[in-house]
Amino acid sequence: MKIVSACVGVVVALLFLVLVVSEPDQDIVAKSPLLGQPAPSVASTTIDGEPFALERRKGSWVVLNFFNSTCVPCINEHDLLVEFAASELANANAAELYTIINDDSSDAVREFFTKNGGTWPKITDDNGTIAVAFGVARVPETWIIDPNGIVRLRITGELSAGLLTEQVNRLREEFVS
Repeated sequence: MKIVSACVGVVVALLFLVLVVSEPDQDIVAKSPLLGQPAPSVASTTIDGEPFALERRKGSWVVLNFFNSTCVPCINEHDLLVEFAASELANANAAELYTIINDDSSDAVREFFTKNGGTWPKITDDNGTIAVAFGVARVPETWIIDPNGIVRLRITGELSAGLLTEQVNRLREEFVS
C-alpha cells in the first residue's frame, strides 16, 4: 500500500511540475469552418432601432464582438475595444466595430455603454440567430471580416492589450483589398 501511495504522489508531483513550467497557449485564433468563407448573412437592428445588414458593410473591414453586459471577460476587455474604436477613427481604411448582444437586454447594454463608453452600433440578437450562424459558444468572442465579406479571424475569450489592432493590421497587410 505504501508503494501505491508513493507512486500516486510522484505522478501528482510530476503533473504539477508540468503545469508550472509549461507555456500557456498563445494561439489566439480559434478554428472555425467559417474561416476563409463568406460571412453568414446577418440582418437585425441596433438597440436604437436602426436596420443592420452585414452584407451592406462590404468594402469595409468589420469587427464583430459578441458581448453580454454581465460577462466578466466582456467587461474586462471593454476599455480595449473603446481604445481600438478610437484608434480606428484616424485610419483611412478603418475597421468598423459592432457589438452583437448575446442573451442580454437592450436596456442593460445601453446602460453599460452609457457608463463605460463606446459609441459604435450595438446589434440585437434576440433569438440567438447571429450567434448560432457564427458558432459562438460563449462570450466574449470577436470576429474579423475583410472588405470582401470573407471571415478572416475568430478570437475566443477576452482580448489582451493591442491584440485586436495587431490582428486587424496584419490582416490588412495580408489581404489587400
